[in-house]
Amino acid sequence: MKRHTGQDRSVTQKWKPATQAVRGGTARSEWGETSEALFLTSGYAYDCAADAAARFAGEQAGMTYSRLQNPTVEMLEQRIALMEGAEAARCMASGMAAMTAALLCQLEAGDHVVAGRALFGSCRWLTDTLLPKFGIATTVVDARDPQAFADAATDRTKVFFFETPANPTMDVVDLKAVCGIARERGITSVVDNAFATPALQRPMEFGADVVAYSATKMMDGQGRVLAGAVCGSEDFVTEVLLPFTRNTGPTLSAFNAWVVLKGLETLDLRIRRQSENALVVGRFLEGRVPRINHPGLPSHPQHDLAMAQMAAAGPIFSFEVDGGRSQAHGLLDALELIDISNNIGDSRSLMTHPASTTHSGVAEEKRLDMGITEGLLRINVGLEDPEDLIADLDQALRAVGL
Repeated sequence: MKRHTGQDRSVTQKWKPATQAVRGGTARSEWGETSEALFLTSGYAYDCAADAAARFAGEQAGMTYSRLQNPTVEMLEQRIALMEGAEAARCMASGMAAMTAALLCQLEAGDHVVAGRALFGSCRWLTDTLLPKFGIATTVVDARDPQAFADAATDRTKVFFFETPANPTMDVVDLKAVCGIARERGITSVVDNAFATPALQRPMEFGADVVAYSATKMMDGQGRVLAGAVCGSEDFVTEVLLPFTRNTGPTLSAFNAWVVLKGLETLDLRIRRQSENALVVGRFLEGRVPRINHPGLPSHPQHDLAMAQMAAAGPIFSFEVDGGRSQAHGLLDALELIDISNNIGDSRSLMTHPASTTHSGVAEEKRLDMGITEGLLRINVGLEDPEDLIADLDQALRAVGL
């Protein structure tokens, strides 16, 4: 079967991210399909034994096994790389598979990592529990202070790992400053950009070396499948990341890749509208709750930095109530429209209590150090009419005395 992309990378690189999200990486069979084809196959046949040997030796172009290559997955990888402004990308079975691979592929016993304290709960498990099992030390710092990275770095530091905006406290990291420190010292910066996606923030434009994603979130956008991605230079992806993923197998299924391809087509529209809705909802909550963490609001201490790095603040933010877990759970239970769910990036509005869900596996002392109190709630604002969301929040707040 003859396949062709009809694309020249020198041309597609000039497209805006919204265009790349719809057309980047598209490859068509001889049937000329307009929607990306779904290739549900685990293996590939060869015309002769010599061809098989040549492909495995890297002497002949073509695919060998879907743990390594799949036409549908390859389209998604090329599309994400284009949107990110990266030379290459590899897609994986989940966001955590991507985060794990991005770290372990380049670390070994005796190495050191400096990580931002405000990370997704499972990412903190990686830095605090998994890496030390392999003799890799981690120093956790307040990522809002670039100097903290510089002060924590040693001659054994190989990676700076952080998320911006951070889950769920919405801490914002100065990408240019932290990635600049990393570059000066020969340290690889790994940025979790899941909250923003390349539609709102492209860390590589600020000097990041590696950008990792949970594509489960905004890229899919409708809560359907799990997926992850790691973007970087061609050398990093091919020489460092690929050997790790080839042999450990965190493979993204072709079907999930196809679903995310469909999700990317509406990413720019969804994330911008959801960001607008989130600002409307955030302004309402700002006058009703004790504390709110929304980078798009001037009250956020890093508002100016966020707006300098991001095209919009995104659909996710958090806020606190003073009544601890009891009041937070009461508010959730009183919701009539907004779903209680630990997912984010969905077109539906979702809310969760991080201390008892996403970060429940983090020790209480560490949670508090991260800024995750028993009264903290995280909301993902969807595509519903914001006035309906405000009405739901208003009656839930009144139900718990706010």
